[in-house]
Amino acid sequence: MSTIGIRSLNRATLERQFLLRRTAKSAEEVIEHLLGLQSQQPLPPYYGLWSRVEGFKPGDLERLIEDRRVVRATLMRCTIHAVTAGDCLTLRPLMAPVIDKQLTGNPARAAELKKIDDLAALAEAATELLAEARDGKELGTLLAKRWPDCSPTQLSRIAQFVVPVLQVPPRGLWGRTDGPMWQTIESWLGRPLDPSPSIDRVVLRYLAAFGPATAADVQRWSGLSSLVGVLKRLKLATFKDPAGRQLFDLPDAPRPDPDTEAPVRLLAEYDNVLLSYADRTRIMDDAYRPLVIEKNGIVHGTVLVDGFVAGIWDFDSSGVVITPFRALTGPEKEDVEREAGSLLAFAGAAKGGDVRILQPVKP
Repeated sequence: MSTIGIRSLNRATLERQFLLRRTAKSAEEVIEHLLGLQSQQPLPPYYGLWSRVEGFKPGDLERLIEDRRVVRATLMRCTIHAVTAGDCLTLRPLMAPVIDKQLTGNPARAAELKKIDDLAALAEAATELLAEARDGKELGTLLAKRWPDCSPTQLSRIAQFVVPVLQVPPRGLWGRTDGPMWQTIESWLGRPLDPSPSIDRVVLRYLAAFGPATAADVQRWSGLSSLVGVLKRLKLATFKDPAGRQLFDLPDAPRPDPDTEAPVRLLAEYDNVLLSYADRTRIMDDAYRPLVIEKNGIVHGTVLVDGFVAGIWDFDSSGVVITPFRALTGPEKEDVEREAGSLLAFAGAAKGGDVRILQPVKP
């Protein structure tokens, strides 16, 4: 079993994530290939597509959301993802164990659950109410009429775990998003959830977008456990990473030369390429993790230089601010300024300003 080095893993990941070169594929095709874009906040998917799709415009994703071809739902890792409609119908049943496990993870929510003698009845009532879009406050108020001893806020949150729901627009639209409005997946899409979704097929798709990967990596991406058996029954190529862990991959998947040039890229907040591995060293030094992923769960937009995280970026009133984690060479600085300038142009006149590169901040 041959060993794949860190740079080889990095280049394979960048190639499959459309980060070695922007793709001519449509936004919908890219979202499907990537199995969605993490979307706790409404705008990161737009920046995630900008970094990957040639000529991407915000309206390209807006139209997909308004046409119900892309939806925002709680899926992998029990977090909101923007996924294609078809993938939502497949992934929600597969991720049910992850979502169910999180149901009792909050002490306040667990206390309220003890007051509900029939969770199935709550699910049935919430399903009926959410046949049309409602915000969380309205949903909780209506459910509290039947369960008056419970907190309306917690009733609403519990319902969002036990009923397969999504967030309807204008939530998630560029420049005109609003607070979350919830509706059942089936009523919004007019189709039933997949009655027999294939975990094998989803694991193969994960490898196509994120591989080569260990079993722990696939489990970290999904939140599911016990996937070793799935990987072993599939006909996959196997390798070792530098630490000796077994990597699985599609036999014919691209694995570019480790010396392949990687352009500067500015990744969105919460970009899945940072969050979908147990071992993130293929793209980010472990020492940088506290600077990128805060204890409260915020994940900053990152700057890739030579394929690896070299800093973070953000907007402020003056434009784009780059905070590097090491000194940038002259050519690297020029490339970062050029890419950040393109990001400003994409964000539009409302952002305005210029690009500022601060002094390096070390972990």
